[in-house]
Amino acid sequence: MVDGILGRKLGVTRLFQENGDLVAATVLKVGPCVVLQRKTAGKDGYEAVQLALVELPGPRRVTRPEQGHFKRAGANPSRFVREVQLKNGDASIKMGDKVLVDEFKANELVDVIGVSKGRGFAGFHKRHHFGGGGASHGSMFHRAPGSIGASAFPSRVLKGMLAAGHMGAARVTVRNLRILRVLPDDNALIVRGAVPGPDGGYVIVRRAKAPKL
Repeated sequence: MVDGILGRKLGVTRLFQENGDLVAATVLKVGPCVVLQRKTAGKDGYEAVQLALVELPGPRRVTRPEQGHFKRAGANPSRFVREVQLKNGDASIKMGDKVLVDEFKANELVDVIGVSKGRGFAGFHKRHHFGGGGASHGSMFHRAPGSIGASAFPSRVLKGMLAAGHMGAARVTVRNLRILRVLPDDNALIVRGAVPGPDGGYVIVRRAKAPKL
């Protein structure tokens, strides 16, 4: 059994649960995916499969080595290719197999991996959630970072100091999102909560590694 699947984030919505609660949810279009390559412990040192998300139309430019890689699996070229680990070295999964959304069930917990929205250059208040100084008249310390190191020793700014800089556009994993609905006819999942990235961004959905029931 493949533990993950590739897809795209479609957007956010709200759903009513059976007890009447209104919860925030994210719609993900996942699959169909094709197994491009099978990694084994004996040959590669670990158990995994390389998945390609099937999309039409495919990429306009594909290198000749990539064309051969896709052709060996009997798959069309894809923009989004990622590896997903296998549990217990399932020998039934082979090159060319399809992975569909019906691998998942409602109420399962999943981890969703995506790339967060890029925010460009951001200050430390926005980037690291600094509280800032007093806002009243005369404070003279509204949005300053404060001390960033001692002058006598070590007479330099230590590495890792929280400061302004590039924000976002980083790999983010959101853990333990509950699947609210599985829509096999639409190749879609609806999960409770927020998912990183913009609408249309690529995501990896995998079974929760550390589920919290």
